[in-house]
Amino acid sequence: MIYAVIDERFTMDHLGLIPSFLSEDDPRSAREQLDANYAHGGGWRPMKGFERDGMVLRYPGDPPFKPLVMTGLREEVIVIYPHGIVMILQKDGSFEAARMD
Repeated sequence: MIYAVIDERFTMDHLGLIPSFLSEDDPRSAREQLDANYAHGGGWRPMKGFERDGMVLRYPGDPPFKPLVMTGLREEVIVIYPHGIVMILQKDGSFEAARMD
């Protein structure tokens, strides 16, 4: 997978094991792959309450989460933020975000 760095503060440590959870050879969606392959960490558990302003995520009571790096899986965009927050953005603009640390 090709990753596009958005923030100069990005380091490979921000990715952790996430690249190993996603494969273009796997026909499942990003959500399904992350859920199955992150099972030891609890699977994909979307957090309610996130709002999206472009690629910036907002959560009540927290400062804005600005993206560090992004990649794509077929028609989905996967964005990684500080604090292990991962967003899966669909072509229609719908999204889910979860903490994967």
